Amino acid sequence: MADLRIGIDVGGTNTDAVVLGADGRVIAKAKRPTTPDVTEGLRAALDAVLGELSQGTDPLGSGATGPDGHAGPHARISRVMLGTTHATNAILERRNLGRVAVLRLGAPATTSVPPLSGWPGDLREAVSAGEAIVPGGHYVDGREIGRPGLDEVRRFLDGVEADAVAVTSVFSPASGEHERLVEELVKAEYGLPVSVSQEIGSLGLLERENATVLNAALYGVAAHVTEALVTALAERGLGARPYLAQNDGTLMTLEHAARLPVSTIGSGPANSLRGAAYLSGVADAIVVDVGGTSTDLGVLAGGFPRESAAAVEIGGVLTNFRMPDILAIALGGGTVVRNGGIGPDSVGYRIVREALVFGGATVTMTDAAVAAGRSPHEAAGWRERLEAAAQALEADMSERMEDTLERAVAIADEMVIDAVDRMALGKTDRPLVAVGGGAFLLPDVIPGASRVIRPEHAEVANAVGAAIALASGRVDTILPAGDSRSEAIERAKEEAAARAVAAGADPSGVEIVDLLEVPLSYLSEPAVRVHVKAAGPLAR
Repeated sequence: MADLRIGIDVGGTNTDAVVLGADGRVIAKAKRPTTPDVTEGLRAALDAVLGELSQGTDPLGSGATGPDGHAGPHARISRVMLGTTHATNAILERRNLGRVAVLRLGAPATTSVPPLSGWPGDLREAVSAGEAIVPGGHYVDGREIGRPGLDEVRRFLDGVEADAVAVTSVFSPASGEHERLVEELVKAEYGLPVSVSQEIGSLGLLERENATVLNAALYGVAAHVTEALVTALAERGLGARPYLAQNDGTLMTLEHAARLPVSTIGSGPANSLRGAAYLSGVADAIVVDVGGTSTDLGVLAGGFPRESAAAVEIGGVLTNFRMPDILAIALGGGTVVRNGGIGPDSVGYRIVREALVFGGATVTMTDAAVAAGRSPHEAAGWRERLEAAAQALEADMSERMEDTLERAVAIADEMVIDAVDRMALGKTDRPLVAVGGGAFLLPDVIPGASRVIRPEHAEVANAVGAAIALASGRVDTILPAGDSRSEAIERAKEEAAARAVAAGADPSGVEIVDLLEVPLSYLSEPAVRVHVKAAGPLAR
């Protein structure tokens, strides 16, 4: 019986992988350095947990047959969930991005601010195959501004060479009719993939348009990730169904990810938050995820990440698609310690060679934490190596090594306390869940948190979060506030549930997990903005 799940999360320093049993218990886990091309680190982490399953006692008592014809646990792996930084890296590094024809339906009302305004020049040059504003779009209450200019669309596309098309219509969350008409035209007459803004962002034309263009630019990256994951599974004889993690802590099928690759941006912090909730059993808490390079702080609300209410900048571009509310600080296990302070630079995945506790010659926050008595459980021999290395280095320093390490811990603690205070928003009765490979850096008492929880397997919480995630769908739209409101909300719920099923959820298990109504002012007719989120377990 196929009842095992593998979760993999690609971080800036390490790629983590876990195997969960049918009862949700962690039965294998591994950390491997994240490689420059990301994919090799993924393969190494996958091989590590598969090797752990194959060695020693099979905790499952499995009689299933593996790819080599022998009994083994490999045949019981049903799903592999991946949280990856491929999309983020592509945007930040301006590489492997597709050329996008940018179409806005909103002339003449929106011509004063053209598409891609405010984009960094190098990113715009890498992505844009041309931009055009044509007639079309709706008012906030759903009435047409004008009919869509389909002939203008044709003339524009005839004059550009593009890999994909991004279509954004004014107030498409209120009515997506015009975007759909253009999408049908482009697919039928040009055969190009189309990114439509109603599926990606919320209210706010420019930010939604930016996110839609980035989504279209990432189609090639999504295809590469999909191929790499499918190939990695096939090479290892795994028949498991693959999924990608989204940035709201849920999953989507590879087919869904191929259409909405921008949804994978920010999936790492979301996975950590979901994993922290699962491992600790706490649904409402502040989560502090300490990695090798940085520390991410987020808030759990009902077991899911609290989402950011502000526009999110990605690679210098403002967007408004969903993202977890994350505060990142330059503090990690590999953060470099100097006489005058700490960081912001880090040795990253080289920590296992360069930190004093591993026999290296670079003073890091891991060394400072060990000196302060905050050693992790696997730190056998760390203290002895630290003392020997410190003595050798002290002669080249302007002060005692002991003072340097003590001050580094004090600075780090103040950074964490300040960050927790900023995320708590004045609410101090929530516990703090410490996760990540560098969680031992955190003190046992932190002002602003009721207590500090350190769950088992905290070092791989991000991979656990990927493995246990649900599939979801959401709708963000504007509805009339009159007698037809109830029927309209029910239709929005049905649409959100349908999107969850399209992302991979079991139709029988989908539930509405979030419903928010916000009255809109200054309109000729009363209206409300409605946000609906549906989620459910993966279909078998």
